[in-house]
Amino acid sequence: MPQASEGRIRLFEDFFAEDAVANTAPSRSLGPFTIGGQGSEDTDSGIPTLNADALSGVGVMTTTNEDNHTILIGTPIAFDVGLMGTIVAEARVRFVDLDTKEVFFGFSDIDPDTLSIETNVMTGATTTLTLTASDICGFFLSAELSDDEDWHTVYNGGTTTGVTDSTAVDCNDDAVAGEWQVLRVELFPNGTVSWFVDGVLIRTVAGAVSTSVDLSLVLALEAKGAAIEIMHVDYLMVECNRDWTA
Repeated sequence: MPQASEGRIRLFEDFFAEDAVANTAPSRSLGPFTIGGQGSEDTDSGIPTLNADALSGVGVMTTTNEDNHTILIGTPIAFDVGLMGTIVAEARVRFVDLDTKEVFFGFSDIDPDTLSIETNVMTGATTTLTLTASDICGFFLSAELSDDEDWHTVYNGGTTTGVTDSTAVDCNDDAVAGEWQVLRVELFPNGTVSWFVDGVLIRTVAGAVSTSVDLSLVLALEAKGAAIEIMHVDYLMVECNRDWTA
C-alpha cells in the first residue's frame, strides 16, 4: 500500500475538563479511548474529573462496591506487535489507598467492553500468578498477593513462557498512597518487551509477547471486595506504527 508522512499513531487522554461518570452504556467513548469493564455500566461506576489539585484534570477511576467489578480505559483489539511495533503505552497514576484492589495496565487479547481482570486476564494469590488470557503484557498490582503494594511485570503468549512466581517479576518499586508513578511498557517488533517505572528500566524480556496476535490496551481497576475502589490517572498514552499492509 502507498505510504505517507503519517506513519505513527498516537492516542492521548489528559482528562482535561472531561466528565464521564454516570452512563448506563456498557461501553462509551472518552477522547480516543473507550470506557468499559464488567460493571462499568452501573451508574455508581465511572471516571469523573478532579480539578482541585491538578488544573489539567485528573480522571478518578471508580468501581462499584461489588467484588470483581472493573472500570477501565482502553482500546478495542487493534495492535499487532510484528506489524505496528515499537508499541509504547504510558500512564501516570496514583492511589488514595492500596487496599482491596487489583490493577492491570498493558495489553491482552481480550476485548475491553465487559472485561474483568480476574475472570478474563489474570489474578494473583500469595506468590502465585494465574495467567488466564493467552496473551498478556503489562503491569499488575494486587492486594491478594503477598507483595500487595508492588508492581509486577507480567507476560504470556510469546516464545518465552510466562512467569507465574510473582517474586520473580516484582519491580521492587511499591506504589505509595498519594504519590504519582509513571508506568511505561514498550513492545518491540521481535516480541521483546521493556518495563519502566518513573523512567527507570525495571526489566527487559525477549520473546515476552507474540508478534502476530492482535492486542487491546487497557488501564483497568478492579474491586477485590465490597468497597468502592478509586485510582487517579493523570494521563494515558499509546503510540505505534501504522499498519501499512491494511
